[in-house]
Amino acid sequence: MNTARPRDAAATKALLLEAATAEFAEHGLAGGRIDRVAERAGANKRLIYVYFGDKNQLFDAVVEEEARAVFEAAPMADGDLRAFAAARFDYMLANAASRRIGTWRTLEQIEPAPAEVDRFRARVDAVTAAQKEGRIRADLPAADLFAIVLRMTESWLSAPPALTAAVEPDRFEEHRAALVEAVRSVVEPR
Repeated sequence: MNTARPRDAAATKALLLEAATAEFAEHGLAGGRIDRVAERAGANKRLIYVYFGDKNQLFDAVVEEEARAVFEAAPMADGDLRAFAAARFDYMLANAASRRIGTWRTLEQIEPAPAEVDRFRARVDAVTAAQKEGRIRADLPAADLFAIVLRMTESWLSAPPALTAAVEPDRFEEHRAALVEAVRSVVEPR
């Protein structure tokens, strides 16, 4: 009689991805260790190679999952950059691992994934459409305007520790309101 636990490939893959997210958020691609991922997931290390290929492909899967989650959490309906900024700020505030994965991705991977490029292209296209409709300023290229707003959403979340220590803690509602007002002033039609 076989008393081994039945295998659930989807569940194991999800556990490995979750463990890899924690590992890479903490250590990045270069510092992340497959052994620790397997241990965190309670899975055999060999399964990482079966499901993901290698450490780089596992990192790519983590980056893709985090990017997808951020894009879903911060939609940009009709090129509304204020609503986008507020939603992205909220998501990034609540998901420190996602912020860290994004930073590691920027530091350690040069080539973007095609799906990532497609998502950003759709965002820039939405900004372009809003510009053509006169809802936001059109004197700056859409990609530049989107990049500025994108970085604004992380301004407090990636501020130097000395700055965040110099202000009252837990003022995130005020920071969010300031962000939305700043985005409004940057994007309003000229």
